Amino acid sequence: MTTETFEGACTCGAIRYRLTSAPLIVHCCHCSWCQRETGSAFALNAMIETDRLQLLQGEPIMVNTPSESGKGQQIARCAQCHVALWSHYPGGGKAVAFVRVGTLKEPWRLPPDVHIYTSTRQPWVTLPPDVPAVQEFYDIDQVWSPASLERRAALRAARRS
Repeated sequence: MTTETFEGACTCGAIRYRLTSAPLIVHCCHCSWCQRETGSAFALNAMIETDRLQLLQGEPIMVNTPSESGKGQQIARCAQCHVALWSHYPGGGKAVAFVRVGTLKEPWRLPPDVHIYTSTRQPWVTLPPDVPAVQEFYDIDQVWSPASLERRAALRAARRS
């Protein structure tokens, strides 16, 4: 059995990291907050357990930023080039990282599994017909793969213990 890994880095190369498995899911978020934060039409995030995010070089700074929920998020950024590498949101805490797919060496290997918050997508963005898209958020039990649901259950069990 082979393990899928994905390596990434910031623009200047001071921070290098590896995902030691496939992510739980890849979100393409079209919400206005992600648009503002990235300066783009959407954010593409690979959601993964933080213990599967291996820091290879450097140490990111954690920047607290506001979010639409009012609970904020922590963004891991390079202290030199300030590129955002991943985030932690209150719902998953430090146990889950939302890795910016664009910082991977081979970002094409992680296309979106689902488009979310499409109610605020830019009108010129065309969504592919073969990828699920929802106006806001979705029912995790209906969208996530069985393997990802098992990993989610393990995360929840670990938090309870």
